[in-house]
Amino acid sequence: MAQGGFGMRSFTKDNSVKGTKLKKGTTKRVLTYAAPYKWLLALFLFLIMLNAAIGALTPLILKTIIDTGITNGDIPYIVNFSLLAGGLAIASAFLTLGERWLSSKIGEGVIFDLQTQLFQHIQKMSLSFFSRTKTGALVQRINGDVTGAQAVFTQTLSSIFSNTLSVTFVLIAMFSMSWQLTLVALLLVPAFIIPARIVGPKLAKLMRESYDLKAEANQLSNERFNVAGAQLAKTYGTPESDAQQYSEQIRKVRDLSIKQTLTGSLMRVTIGTVSALSVAVVYGLGGVLAVRGTLTVGIVVALASYLNRLYAPITSLSNVQVDVLTAMVSFERVFEILDLEPSVKELPNAQPLTDYVKQNGGSITFDQVDFRYPTVKEVSLASLELMPGAERESEEPILKNVSFTIQPGHMTALVGPSGAGKSTLSQLLTRMYDPQQGEIRIGEFPLKNATLDSVRQTIGVVSQDAHMFHDTIANNLRYAKPDATPSEIEEALKEAYIWELISSLPEGIDTVIGDRGYRLSGGERQRLAIARLLLKAPAIVILDEATAHLDSESEHYIQEALKTALAGRTSLVIAHRLSTVREADQILVLEKGRILQTGTHEKLIQESGLYRELYHLQFE
Repeated sequence: MAQGGFGMRSFTKDNSVKGTKLKKGTTKRVLTYAAPYKWLLALFLFLIMLNAAIGALTPLILKTIIDTGITNGDIPYIVNFSLLAGGLAIASAFLTLGERWLSSKIGEGVIFDLQTQLFQHIQKMSLSFFSRTKTGALVQRINGDVTGAQAVFTQTLSSIFSNTLSVTFVLIAMFSMSWQLTLVALLLVPAFIIPARIVGPKLAKLMRESYDLKAEANQLSNERFNVAGAQLAKTYGTPESDAQQYSEQIRKVRDLSIKQTLTGSLMRVTIGTVSALSVAVVYGLGGVLAVRGTLTVGIVVALASYLNRLYAPITSLSNVQVDVLTAMVSFERVFEILDLEPSVKELPNAQPLTDYVKQNGGSITFDQVDFRYPTVKEVSLASLELMPGAERESEEPILKNVSFTIQPGHMTALVGPSGAGKSTLSQLLTRMYDPQQGEIRIGEFPLKNATLDSVRQTIGVVSQDAHMFHDTIANNLRYAKPDATPSEIEEALKEAYIWELISSLPEGIDTVIGDRGYRLSGGERQRLAIARLLLKAPAIVILDEATAHLDSESEHYIQEALKTALAGRTSLVIAHRLSTVREADQILVLEKGRILQTGTHEKLIQESGLYRELYHLQFE
């Protein structure tokens, strides 16, 4: 790898990692990611060694041309060695390209492996993980820390190897020509290292502050420019105030960037000046020695040529500890995520639930179920950076000794005040969480013994806030059934009472519906969610406030669509509007995590209790 020059990276080290102690086994674990690329790494290091040797050999050729060819007037000699120098320069260029290609292949390969592994692992995490974790911090682990981690196998490794070889080869060559001038050159090394050590941390601090301020500005932009944020800002906010806030943040970024540029320029000027002075010293002393006959002119020129090949690598090596620690700390932050254990796990001997439900029906049984949300320690989150405020969590139980049975093909409604545990109960059924006590069964099949994929296939959910991706209508529906044909999609949309609207759009099912489906009304999104459910065709359906906050017309269409969706299926319906659950085969009344009443609408309306109170509150 070509040497010389003092780039920004040589003096922008993040010294904040100094003093950091790596966890035991981190290095060994990091090396496992090198295993798939061991031969590429070996070739990479071999090319670096060849390039370092060429870099050390070139000044010797210049010395030979001057001392032998020019001094003796031997033109063929001059031409031959000049051609050799040119050939080595071309070879160095090809070697450098080879290094860059191998470095990119190894580095991007490590990034691919880590990001794929991280994404797959995060997908396995339970809902408790996502309900606490800051999305931005999690994305930073996947992107920023993974990129920092891959530097171990590319930048850091190549820098250590190439710089060590370069310094070794150069010092051997310089001492062999003139130990006096070599010692003078080494005495000037602190003049390069000290400025880098003083200015480097300041520059790194400015860069970190700049990144933080840019992140704040980006956060403001993201919050104001997504559909919900833009609507809120236009309804309640003052655009002038938002613009002023953004301007203040960007002004700080601007001022820091100016300081950063001046600090970097000061560093470059300082090192450039010291470098020029060192060349002047070598030419001055070397020239005197050459006049006295102690050295040849070629040696003086060669020694001057070696200076950049000496100082730049030494300056870089002086910060090698910070380089290594920075990359290794990034690996540890990645490992923190990979080491998290999902609180909902699939048992080693788990069996598919799908075939059992087809043969035996989809009855549901909750048997003395107790549940509270997992604490931080139970979720095993390693860093509070990902989940601020989680250390103040409550361990209050949400469900207490809940028992009931839903017969196959029947509809059971859950009603009760907010916070009673209705949605939590539905999340237990879909294994977003597992209960601390008791058992949930589908038929006689314990839910915890089922594979997670089969649970997802067996149970379909339509929630109050039907989430849609920024994609086409067809692709949003195919999320439930990837191989769905256009005719199947059309049939599902008809059964959801929304085909007439979709078919009237210029692009039909290929219409992009925007961020979270905001190009559609709430009722239209709900009907799309029902169409997605129908396309999935699950045996068990959960409706979690699916008709809440809708106008009468939208609710009418959705109720018609739900009749189709629920026909012949075991269903659990959570509703605040009691008008939507009158036809339920069974109504469970929850309050503070306990079932207070059970029965049909006609039975419960006659009883003195919470259900009758809620009913009269809504209708009278």
